[in-house]
Amino acid sequence: MIQNPILPGFHPDPSICRVGDDYYIAVSTFEWYPGVQIFHSRDLRDWRLVKRPLDRAEQLDLRGTPDSCGVWAPCLTHAEGRFWLIYTDVKRKRGSFKDCHNYLVTSDTINGPWSAPTYLNSSGFDPSLFHDDDGRKWLLNLTWDYRARPSRFGGIVLQEYNHDQGGLIGPITNIFAGSPHGLAEGPHLYRRDGWYHLLVAEGGTGMRHAVTMARSTDIFGPYVLHPATHVVTSRFHPDANLQRAGHGDLVETPDGEIYLVHLCSRRLPGIGRSVLGRETAIQKCAWGDDGWLRLQGEPFVPQETVSMPGGAQQISLSETERYTFDPQTGLADPFQWLRTPNPDRLFSLAARPGHLRLIGRESVGSWYEQSLVARRQTHFDYDAETEVDADPESYHQMAGLITYYNSFAYYYLCLTHDEKVGRSLQLLYCDGAWPEGKTTLALEDAVAVPPGPVEMRIEVRGAVARFLYWKDDAWLRIGPVLDHSALSDESGEGEHANFTGAFVGMSANDTSGQAMCADFSYFTYSSGCYTL
Repeated sequence: MIQNPILPGFHPDPSICRVGDDYYIAVSTFEWYPGVQIFHSRDLRDWRLVKRPLDRAEQLDLRGTPDSCGVWAPCLTHAEGRFWLIYTDVKRKRGSFKDCHNYLVTSDTINGPWSAPTYLNSSGFDPSLFHDDDGRKWLLNLTWDYRARPSRFGGIVLQEYNHDQGGLIGPITNIFAGSPHGLAEGPHLYRRDGWYHLLVAEGGTGMRHAVTMARSTDIFGPYVLHPATHVVTSRFHPDANLQRAGHGDLVETPDGEIYLVHLCSRRLPGIGRSVLGRETAIQKCAWGDDGWLRLQGEPFVPQETVSMPGGAQQISLSETERYTFDPQTGLADPFQWLRTPNPDRLFSLAARPGHLRLIGRESVGSWYEQSLVARRQTHFDYDAETEVDADPESYHQMAGLITYYNSFAYYYLCLTHDEKVGRSLQLLYCDGAWPEGKTTLALEDAVAVPPGPVEMRIEVRGAVARFLYWKDDAWLRIGPVLDHSALSDESGEGEHANFTGAFVGMSANDTSGQAMCADFSYFTYSSGCYTL
């Protein structure tokens, strides 16, 4: 059986394609760099990260990009012997306008090299590329109507793409306004038995999210709604463990079986917050005698376990990883950083053998140069540890262990300098209070520490988090019990304002501009059954 979610933690907006016996899923990365994560599988159950293709400035530069902007909803397809990746680079999402620029990159292999980007348009977001049977290619995207006449979600538009000419050609046609459920976005187009089948996301990416289907015999429409409107949604099943189901894409196995990947979230029991962010799940579907697609099993509701092609096996959902740092092997796959295409200004694996050196840049939450290297939280309960060596000389300088959602939601145990006690530990936090973004010092008195490396630890149990540090051969708690649920989509402004996920990692900051260095000797992440 396949256990959902297949990509736990912050892995939203999945796009899937198959090449022979190989399956690939691309997911959004928003402000995290490099852009787009591509995973590979041969059985639809076990997935491995194989590439982040947007890894240089000409493809993607996110400096100055606000939280929850950046790379939205990639579309990965394979045709004519190459991979085609469409993505949006969102520069603004607040207010009536959205500045969304859509691009195409290609590669002969999934590992690259990936091409320089071809600019497509800026009329909206969630673009996808459809390769028709006659060889023509069509770009679809949501068109954004700042006038809100009647909605800012202005429908799904279609325009032909000519690769030889390197751009879009011909008229732009609005082919689908959406169902009465509203907010149609995330389009994907398929052709089967003489029909064009259009799959869209609707309802917004919160609790009303859904995958809606329509079809037409003409690519330009009109498109007739599915008899049940939706293929999958959690909105009729508030008790389902997989909530916010929507934004889907289809793949067919070599044996003709149909699967739908979609985003979802698992909420903390009794709290209703998604600290893991929007995750990727998969459902088995079937074409009915009437030519419409439906879930196998109970209508609409996303299942936690799904039958897989060719067998029924279980996998462990626990994880224990210890990461060390070697310039020969590079940064371990789970780690990313924020926004900049110039990581050499943030960190080095070669400056001190066996260490990750972070170079203190701007403040926690900076939209430009923030020295933070982190991995996704993928379990409700986990422990993370690291050891940091630094010599801060003022309160401007700090380095340590951080759990981070965005500029206004983080908890940070840092080695810093206090005028009263000198080299010391302080716990900083911001719990989603936008727009003030006020950072609070959790410790009235900083905790003095002697020279040398300092080991730090965080223990997270659902909505509860605690920091610890190593002293006299024991872990000592430091600071109060923290509300870890604040690091979620639903905290602060609500589920439609921000939509990424919690990370945990290493940070260094130097707001004096002197670029203090901090060396980390290891990082561990472990999950399992714990008590706090």
